[in-house]
Amino acid sequence: MRGPNLGLRTMLFVGLSIAIMLFDAQTTYFVEVRSFLSDVVSPLQRVINWPVDVIDWIDTSVATRSMLTRENASLKAQQLLLSAQLEKLMALQKENDQLRALLETSPKIDSNKILVAQVLAVDVAPFLKQVVIDRGTNQGVFVGQAVIDATGVVGQVVQVSNFTSRIMLLTDTESSIPVEDTRNNLRGIVNGSGSYSELELVHMPATSDIQVGDKLVSSGLGLRYPVGYPVGVVTDVKHDPSQPFLHISVEPSGALSSTRLVLLIWPAEQKVITSAKQQLTTMEAIAKKRQASPRSLS
Repeated sequence: MRGPNLGLRTMLFVGLSIAIMLFDAQTTYFVEVRSFLSDVVSPLQRVINWPVDVIDWIDTSVATRSMLTRENASLKAQQLLLSAQLEKLMALQKENDQLRALLETSPKIDSNKILVAQVLAVDVAPFLKQVVIDRGTNQGVFVGQAVIDATGVVGQVVQVSNFTSRIMLLTDTESSIPVEDTRNNLRGIVNGSGSYSELELVHMPATSDIQVGDKLVSSGLGLRYPVGYPVGVVTDVKHDPSQPFLHISVEPSGALSSTRLVLLIWPAEQKVITSAKQQLTTMEAIAKKRQASPRSLS
């Protein structure tokens, strides 16, 4: 009984459906019914579609976050690269400025030959203020050669090899340079203190006319450093009544702790000869005076 009844009901519903479709096609009666049914079914459709919408939102968020992460990493890499390039350009600009300053300084030096050198390494010992440059005996560098930069005396060569040389800076505790005060032509000796920022003017009597702000230049005695080149500026003068000498601090004129380019100086031959002759004449005069002294006493 169920079989015929089921088939009959199926045929009945199919016929009814066809009739309703034909009626709907010929009239507008079911438009409002469909609209009403759509409003009723819409919340249910939203509930059914909610898991799909959530999954789509999660996929989109993950994809967007992954894309943003990659873009952020790429931007950071570009930023680091640009920063490195900027630092390199700034270093090149600084080196170019130093080189230009050295070239502007070179005509002021009375020398037959000058040579630009670059600092390769810095000694890290506490009181050993020395640096290594990229010039050696192959370029004619010799022990005792004077070294300057654009602002002042740097030091002298103390060791050479074929391709490199070691420079003892003015601030080294073993360094000494004869100087002259530009204000009153008073002469003295400046020693290194072991600090990049300080030199010492030594063995100056308590009555010496030395003032803060006095500029000290190389006197040229010893025929090693160029005459009249800046050495430092007096920053402090102290007098201890119990001591026969003043304690005088000097700030170096040269950029001893930061310079990257320096000038090696070859002394002018004619100047060396003239100075040697003058010293020889002075020594001969002193010798003759000493020889004449016993006769005058007798």
